[in-house]
Amino acid sequence: MSKLGRILVAMSGGVDSSVAAVMLHEQGYEVIGLTMKTWDYATSGTSGKETGCCSLDSINDARTLAVNYGFPHYILDIRDEFGDFVIDNFVDEYLAGRTPNPCVLCNTHIKWEALLKRANKLDCEFIATGHYANVRQHDNGRHVISKGKDENKDQSYVLWGVSQENLARTKFPLGSFAKSEIRQMALDMGQEELAKKSESYEICFVPDNDYRAFLKHKVGDLEDRVGGGNFITSNGMVVGQHKGYPFYTIGQRKGLGVAFGEPMFVTQILPESNTVVLGRADELERREAMVRNVNLIKYDNILEPMDNVVTKIRYKDAGTLSTIVQEKDKMRVVFDHSVSAIAPGQSAVFYEGNDLLGGGFLC
Repeated sequence: MSKLGRILVAMSGGVDSSVAAVMLHEQGYEVIGLTMKTWDYATSGTSGKETGCCSLDSINDARTLAVNYGFPHYILDIRDEFGDFVIDNFVDEYLAGRTPNPCVLCNTHIKWEALLKRANKLDCEFIATGHYANVRQHDNGRHVISKGKDENKDQSYVLWGVSQENLARTKFPLGSFAKSEIRQMALDMGQEELAKKSESYEICFVPDNDYRAFLKHKVGDLEDRVGGGNFITSNGMVVGQHKGYPFYTIGQRKGLGVAFGEPMFVTQILPESNTVVLGRADELERREAMVRNVNLIKYDNILEPMDNVVTKIRYKDAGTLSTIVQEKDKMRVVFDHSVSAIAPGQSAVFYEGNDLLGGGFLC
């Protein structure tokens, strides 16, 4: 065995995880590659060509790379676990009037658990992924995630749910590199096709990026159940009918199907009455938010109000200075200035500088 140890690397077939695996191999780790099959098009009712991390082409690309570099590669079928947890939650959240965050759930409850379970069977000390983030052990003994070097690619936002036990065995080889550097490394490896691979920002199990069609496929009578509800204003005035509350998200402006004399946005979703509330842009503004299912990363608790915390309420959000206050099993966030379109179900993630304090789901 290598002096650095044996490491199981999650390989999607894309440029990031492929370069991560080769990088660790060349550093002297005993690398074992693992590609997880989480989803297939057949169960989505989609007839389009498979693309992305679960396609046969991507699996073959990962395996070919491993063979070329002389390390083992395995395929792990976790479609049942993925579907039962991530996809069922995705549907349930929309039916509850919330906007789900499937990547966070997948990382927290499926991918890390599946990786570590297989790592134990293969006597691997560590696991690694191609996420753009960093992990280190803090002076207090806890394992801390911090932002990756490339601000445009930083993926710490989707990692807030990973447990301390799992972080203790995790490595992020790409954290100190920019995306452009990783593509150049792929070119230097002679992997021109890999270096030019495009990135998908779609949810892996909604390949055409049409979550509404996906919901209709999963819940056969959905349109009959939720169609024809009312659009109302904040003062209760009925201003039209919608196609069903799960088909709308907080902050949505386009596709409402109702004309107004000024821009109107979805400000609230009320599933119990199948009602969607519309309002002006200023009605989306909030100064506070409550966060549930909180997982703390840097500290084991935050007993006193903590200010100068940057809170991000969506992945591409720049973040807002705020004060966080732990209230039993929830976190209250008081923003220094108002933020727009706080969507229940999305993640709120807290930062102290570049370090991830923790996160949770917006109530």
